[in-house]
Amino acid sequence: MTKITDISCVIITKNAQNTLEDVLKSLAAFSDVVVYNNNSTDKTAEIAKSFTNVNLIEGEFIGFGPTKNIAASFAKNEWILSLDADEVVSEEFIENLKAKILDNYKVYSILRTNYYKKTQIKHCWGKDNIVRLYNKNITSFTNKHVHEKIIDENLKIDSIGGAIKHYPYSNISDFIIKLDRYSTIYANDNVGKKKSSPIKAVFNGCFSFLKTYFLKRGFLDGYAGLVIAFSHMATNFYKYIKLYELNKEQK
Repeated sequence: MTKITDISCVIITKNAQNTLEDVLKSLAAFSDVVVYNNNSTDKTAEIAKSFTNVNLIEGEFIGFGPTKNIAASFAKNEWILSLDADEVVSEEFIENLKAKILDNYKVYSILRTNYYKKTQIKHCWGKDNIVRLYNKNITSFTNKHVHEKIIDENLKIDSIGGAIKHYPYSNISDFIIKLDRYSTIYANDNVGKKKSSPIKAVFNGCFSFLKTYFLKRGFLDGYAGLVIAFSHMATNFYKYIKLYELNKEQK
């Protein structure tokens, strides 16, 4: 049986006031919740301070993987449940976690369901299983600045029943802010390493829209499916066009 007090929750945040309160309420059973805040200009810090089980740390963002590893260093426990600031943990997951006997040489995956506002997205995003529970003395996140993951080499992957609900976007502006942020990180990470061109940017953007809206049947998600597909298109276009510009400037 797992003691919840032996697990620390670690969250990195930036301007997460729209979702953070619900996330932290879902973590009431945990005694150590680390919120690593990166220069938020909204009420993120104020919300975090209102929870007695939260340890608020102010720090810089140096890419998702490295920042998550730094945030985990402030945790009191070896076992880390890594969450995003828009992921709400279900009671079912917590009860299943309590019933689990954790193995240091395993990492644990969680089923995640995805939402736009309060509507579940079943086609564009669907459900995914993501590894989020690990022993920080055994493994960590990769150093990738985007698309980071917990290193599971030579470790077994086990699952924990229940789910977390993911609310990544609460309005159209969130899509615009995140596509700009993620495309910039991608370009900076790959400058001088990967080739790009305007044609590649257009092709990848168009293919991303077709894949999301038609091949994944995003049109069945209605209005939200259209918004998500267009956002995927824009993200991929700007990833490669920004990389093209940076490569030109480096020459």
